[in-house]
Amino acid sequence: MQISSLQAAAAKALVAESVRKAYGATVALQHADITLEGGEVHAVLGENGAGKSTLVRILTGATAPDAGSIHIHGEPYRPHSIEDARTHGVATAFQELSLVPNLTVAQNLLLPHLSRGIAGMVSGRRNIERAAQILAEHKLGRLDPRVDVSTLPLADRQRLEIVRALKNAGSVLILDEPTASLAETDWLFEQIERATERNVAVLYISHRLSEVREICRSATVLRNGATIASVSLTEATDGDIFEMMVGKKVREELSGEGRSRASGETRLKVSNLSGGTVEEVSFDLKAGEVLGIAALEGQGQRDVFRMLAGLERVDGGSVELDGKPYVAHSPRAALKAGSGVAYLPEERKTEGILAGMTAASNVVLPILGKVGFPAIVNDRVEFRMAKDAGERVDMAPRYLGFAIGDLSGGNQQKALIARVLATGARTLLLFDPTRGVDVGTKASIYAAIRAFTDEGGSVLFYSSELPELVQLADRCMVLYGGQIAATYPRDQIDEQRLVTAMTGHVDARERAAS
Repeated sequence: MQISSLQAAAAKALVAESVRKAYGATVALQHADITLEGGEVHAVLGENGAGKSTLVRILTGATAPDAGSIHIHGEPYRPHSIEDARTHGVATAFQELSLVPNLTVAQNLLLPHLSRGIAGMVSGRRNIERAAQILAEHKLGRLDPRVDVSTLPLADRQRLEIVRALKNAGSVLILDEPTASLAETDWLFEQIERATERNVAVLYISHRLSEVREICRSATVLRNGATIASVSLTEATDGDIFEMMVGKKVREELSGEGRSRASGETRLKVSNLSGGTVEEVSFDLKAGEVLGIAALEGQGQRDVFRMLAGLERVDGGSVELDGKPYVAHSPRAALKAGSGVAYLPEERKTEGILAGMTAASNVVLPILGKVGFPAIVNDRVEFRMAKDAGERVDMAPRYLGFAIGDLSGGNQQKALIARVLATGARTLLLFDPTRGVDVGTKASIYAAIRAFTDEGGSVLFYSSELPELVQLADRCMVLYGGQIAATYPRDQIDEQRLVTAMTGHVDARERAAS
């Protein structure tokens, strides 16, 4: 007995065919096709700018397609809003978090369907109870539903975003870079498994191919807005996938050869630094060196960076820059101190970019005094200076005139790194600089870091991806419980050793050597 095409379509959780979307002369999607099966996890892979974000916005109802068709279980699907998509069982956890920071955890989880009392007024008690139950069901009972989201660390905000999507996903769950802010995947993968047990189809977008292979069976590859192929991940090699993503073979950029070597001159000396969750941390950073920091979530790495950047109070200890006392009460003061200290923040959407301004304006923001008079900015000088900085991270000049909020995450990150390079600071504090970017953008960022240290610059570098630390760091410190658990020279940095120290299992000899 043959199954009709209509029956076959109905058996699929989601089928999108020939989807197209253009913004003026810029075609973001063309001939995009994807099929999702209920109860399976399917990846979408592609460089930043390949069309992944546009596809997500269309499936979520945030953007309407210009052409093409989408069906859910055989029924036409064309949502007009995110809430409309949820009524069809489609929910998304966005990479650029959509939580409202000045509302509570409970309000963010339950909006727009807050519980109301007899008089029609919102019932705070009922909403807190409902939210607490939802959090407990998803193993986040430690989160207080009464606190404002703005008080949560980034990783917990990411988890809350995911839980909200899980709660609303009846047919399709879309996860856009869900581990970008998570140091570990166990909790997330457990939640995904529970969703697939309900026959929910999961669309998984990530640049971390190792985790894609762990959780997904198949993948669709996008390039320049078009579907290149849908492949079985057991049959396609990493090389095959990278070649489909970029249209050519990708040379391995994570190589230890040619790495810059420290000159021996101490650029930054930190002695017994204390504050936040950090207790008496001491280290030095040399000219021409990449000093890596490895740590699980919440071990003090964020506090170290923010204290050195002038964003958080220092409770104890001392810091020297170029042999002189260094005290920074703001990022502006950090830039002006000695040879300068520039900070790349953890979260580009809320801490980094000014979304409504052009990418060029974002790049030159710290050096406006060189662009024009205090109240007048010379557009041509601005563009030239932004272009020069952008070239250091391989940023195409055509993007500089766009509002930075309209660019892909990879191009936003390039602009922010171009910004810290444009400051002229000789010490860079880079907090997870490749978070949520593709393999091509990572290669550009690695090259920029190496070029900077080859010129004598110094880089303090935290990454949530251990392979980056293994390949890029000249030395690597491991933080555990707000203290330095171990420090490894170049020839001793490997993933197994880092993981062991990150979980607190360091023998006495290694701790003494630190």
